[in-house]
Amino acid sequence: MKFPKRPPPELWSKIKILARELRTSPTPAEDRLWQQLRRKHIGGMKFRRQHVFDRFIVDFYCPAALLVIEVDGESHNRQQEYDALRTEFLESLGLRVIRFKNEDVYQNLDGVLEMIGEALQRP
Repeated sequence: MKFPKRPPPELWSKIKILARELRTSPTPAEDRLWQQLRRKHIGGMKFRRQHVFDRFIVDFYCPAALLVIEVDGESHNRQQEYDALRTEFLESLGLRVIRFKNEDVYQNLDGVLEMIGEALQRP
């Protein structure tokens, strides 16, 4: 699968720095989920965090399954249109996108992990 080329160099340098910052200071919900995704704990699949696709940074990405996982905090309530366009772009690349709210990760982590496991098994 071919993904879009990197954005122009001046934008790429900024996005790369932002992705690195996001990796070093995740939200508590992202960190909680990452502890379960790292080291191939779910189905033996490897995940990346704060992965860049064109001009977008996704929370988690499993290259083998072409699966993107987003953990949405309260700010996403105010940017639903942006999130929909972003999801549409990612899906146009052949990626599958699943979203969880922070509350899901805090209150039902086992259910979230089960849904991720099911998504990893689907083509």
